Amino acid sequence: MFAIIETGGKQYRVSEGDKLKIEKLEKVVGDTVAFDKVLLKHDGDKTEVGQPFLSKVSVEAKVLDQARAKKVIVFKYHSKTREKKKKGHRQTFTEVLISKIN
Repeated sequence: MFAIIETGGKQYRVSEGDKLKIEKLEKVVGDTVAFDKVLLKHDGDKTEVGQPFLSKVSVEAKVLDQARAKKVIVFKYHSKTREKKKKGHRQTFTEVLISKIN
């Protein structure tokens, strides 16, 4: 059984027991999160597709961690003027464990 959910402007294919890193949610470690924006649910032989979301289906998850990803370096250089800019960016994320697909 799997489902496709939408959170943080992105879509994820999830099954029970999956760990995934999603855009940051304002939750504390150990809290449970319910994802109501379910686009598709498949359980063996039956597939339900939403228009755009399924109304009676939700996915429950447990928050495992709030962290930041590795640093990404953004470097810009203009050769004629010898202008250079260096920036670093670390994206925040929430790691969740999918516990149940209702």
